[in-house]
Amino acid sequence: MKKDLTNSISPTHAPKLKELAATAICGNDITSSCLYVSALAIIYSGQYAWVALLMVGGVLFLFRSIYAEVVGALPLNGGAYNALLNTTSKSTASMAACLTLLSYMATAVISASEAMHYVHHLWEGLPIIYATIGLLAFFMGLTIMGIGESSIVAIVIFITHISTLTLLVLVGFFYLFNHGFDTLALNYSQPLQGSIWRALFYGFAAAMLGISGFESSANFVEEQAPGVFAKTLRNMWLAVTIFNPLTAFLAIAIIPMAEVAENQTALLAYLGEISGGHWLSILVSVNAAMVLSGAVLTSYVGVTGLVHRMTLDRCLPQFLLITNKRGSAFLIMISFFLLCVSILLITGGDIAALAGVYTISFLAVMTLFGVGNILLKMRRNRLPRPVRARGITVFIAILAVLAALVGNALLNPEYVWVFLKYFIPTVSVVFIMLFRIRLLRLFAYLLQKIEKPLAKIIPITSYATKRLITDIRSQEFVFFTRGDNIANINQVMRYIIENEQTSRIKIVNVLREGEEPPKKLMHEVEVLDRAYPELEVDFIVIRGHFGPDLIQELSSKWQIPKNFMFIGSPGDRFIYGLQELGGVRLVI
Repeated sequence: MKKDLTNSISPTHAPKLKELAATAICGNDITSSCLYVSALAIIYSGQYAWVALLMVGGVLFLFRSIYAEVVGALPLNGGAYNALLNTTSKSTASMAACLTLLSYMATAVISASEAMHYVHHLWEGLPIIYATIGLLAFFMGLTIMGIGESSIVAIVIFITHISTLTLLVLVGFFYLFNHGFDTLALNYSQPLQGSIWRALFYGFAAAMLGISGFESSANFVEEQAPGVFAKTLRNMWLAVTIFNPLTAFLAIAIIPMAEVAENQTALLAYLGEISGGHWLSILVSVNAAMVLSGAVLTSYVGVTGLVHRMTLDRCLPQFLLITNKRGSAFLIMISFFLLCVSILLITGGDIAALAGVYTISFLAVMTLFGVGNILLKMRRNRLPRPVRARGITVFIAILAVLAALVGNALLNPEYVWVFLKYFIPTVSVVFIMLFRIRLLRLFAYLLQKIEKPLAKIIPITSYATKRLITDIRSQEFVFFTRGDNIANINQVMRYIIENEQTSRIKIVNVLREGEEPPKKLMHEVEVLDRAYPELEVDFIVIRGHFGPDLIQELSSKWQIPKNFMFIGSPGDRFIYGLQELGGVRLVI
């Protein structure tokens, strides 16, 4: 088939988020951890909690370049799932997606529960569990109605939150210098459980919860203006590296150690009560409820986008794509709400248990992001990127995260079981979807064996099963080529057979005016067509300009989603960014 297309230009885009708006959206998530991570760090590392939190800031500094390289090379929404989807197999990427889903779920439950604990600090009659469920239901309703992230609201919440934390720190130090250092000296005289190194190790492991949310910016990078993503990483790093150690130090300097555990769920409000009075406690509590509620909304928005992408990639059941009149995928929100309520009830609202589940899933995602960086260096080295993380940086960062994972597992082995209760079913659903063709073929084979002797009892169903397999495999895929050699095209076809459920692929050779398709390439595609009898290969020649307009036109004409269209890694001369191609995937 031949077709002439006029040269296309890059499509226009909606206004992109600038630094403040983008930082506010992801900053509300990561800085909300300031409200509970200080207490966790003090419980495990005592008077050295602020040191453990500084160590966490050091690890986060290393991950700045890791995230900047991966997202700079692959500037598409999806975080670790997108990074691994474009560098390795679909099953590995799905593993990262499942961990991210658990991370979002734990984020929503922890944030909602902590918000209600801070409200409870003002209104002691509040039933925390029921109030937490009510808050989760409220944001479920908002997202179903179509109310998503608002950058203006996010900016207001973020500025209020940072201003409140700054005020709390200033008032805390003013109180400290006016009332002396007796409490600080008393707390430092308290014996540690074991050595200082043991305290720092477990404190560091628990305090890694303080950087949860660092991956948020990577999940909406396509909505950010050029150059903003790296600035959001820097701003988030500065916020947690400054405020987390300072609030932990002030808590140790002002509050007797024994009272920290008693006020764990609203420690900063208690710190404000002692250092500034009831007015500061109220301000901190109101601010906490507001920013933590914002983190719940972020979770709903983030999980909706991720599940929608996974469902489009056929990693989850297609009924999740059903929308209401407002265009919201309400079944995703309802399912997420039910999962959040179940984990809340299973843990009894125990913040430590929820934090353990969150930390395990979040740290696993960070580890996989580091692995994605290594695979990007090895398999997609041609991709242009603004930053390159040094190998030693990636190695130390991954090692630190693995150490934190081990520390959390040793601290609370029972939390690992709670984590597995959710991770195993989630992964099972995804892998059933990924390997459903094989399972259906096995089911059809078994039906054939039993149909004849039980024909009068059981209706003929093996035919229906085979028909279902045919329907699933009817989805076509596209690979755009400028004349790749047979080895590259063979690699693409092997990838599709191993990772996708299809029986047909279009090899599209895009040529400029005056160019002729290489006869050798046409012959090689015919050879590959015979070599892969399970695939029907169509070789199509199109004349025109390869770019966003051509991809959009072919996607609409052939009814093939863009995420089922593949290209090889573009070089420095390619005039479009990957984000402009609408989700086209890299396979070589």
